Amino acid sequence: MIIIIPAAALLIWILIENRLLLLVRRDKLTDREDSIRAVQISDLHRRRFGKDQCRITRLTAAQKPDIIFVTGDLVSRKETEFSEKQRFLRELCRIAPVYMIYGNHEQSLREEYRSVFLRTVEDTDVILLRNESRTADIRGRKIRIYGFESDYSVYKKPEQKHPYRDLSTVSGKDVEKELGKASAEGDVILLSHNPLFASSYAEWGADITFSGHVHGGVVRLFGKGMLSPERRFLPEYTKGVYRIGDMKLCVSAGLGKLRLFDPPEINVYDL
Repeated sequence: MIIIIPAAALLIWILIENRLLLLVRRDKLTDREDSIRAVQISDLHRRRFGKDQCRITRLTAAQKPDIIFVTGDLVSRKETEFSEKQRFLRELCRIAPVYMIYGNHEQSLREEYRSVFLRTVEDTDVILLRNESRTADIRGRKIRIYGFESDYSVYKKPEQKHPYRDLSTVSGKDVEKELGKASAEGDVILLSHNPLFASSYAEWGADITFSGHVHGGVVRLFGKGMLSPERRFLPEYTKGVYRIGDMKLCVSAGLGKLRLFDPPEINVYDL
C-alpha cells in the first residue's frame, strides 16, 4: 500500500500534465519601445489540444503576436495524414505571419509522405524556410529571418548498429555554407530545430536563435532537463533563454510526447 499510493499519484499527475496542462511562458528580451511580439510553437508531434489544436490557437491569439515561429516537429515521423495540421496552420496564419522550419521528424517522414506533407504546408500561407531566409518589416522595423536545416545525421544514423553514436556536428562554417553570411543589417533571427549547436549559431552571427527538439529534457528535476532525444543525459540547453556570447538562445520545451514535471508550453517573446 505504501508503494501503490505514490505510484498512483504519480500516474495521475502524468495524465494531468500530458493531457490537460498547457502553459504560456513569457520572456522579455528587450526594453525597446518598438519591440516585436513573437510566439513560438514547437514539437507538437501527435499531441492534440482540442479539435484542430483550438486550445493552442486561442492562447496564441490572446498574446496578440506580430509574428509566429514554428520550430520543427509539427508532426511525428510515422504520421500519414496531415489535414488537421493543415487546418491548424491556416488558423495560425489568420493570427499573424507564420515562419516555419523542419525538425528531425519532418526530415524522417516515410519517403512516400514527405512530398504529401510539403504540399500540405505549401497550400497554406506559411513561409517555410529550408536553408533560406526572408526579410520581415514589422511597423518599420526590419528583421532577417533564417531557417537552418541540418543534415539528419546530427540526430541519428539509422544505418549504424548504434544509431545514436558518433553523430555529426554543426560548425559556424556549416551554417554559413547553407545560409550564406549573416545579414549585416537589422536583427538576425535564426530558426534552428536543434539547440545543441548554439555556439556555432553564435559564431555564424545570429542575434537570437529559436530552437526546440529537446522537449525540456523530457523529465525535469531540480530545474534541469535529464535527457535529450539523442539519449544523452543532462543536455546543455533544454528550456528557457540562454546567452551565448552576443546571442540569445530561446529553447522551447514544446508541446508533444510524454514528459514528467515538464508541462507542455507555447512561448511568447518581446524582441
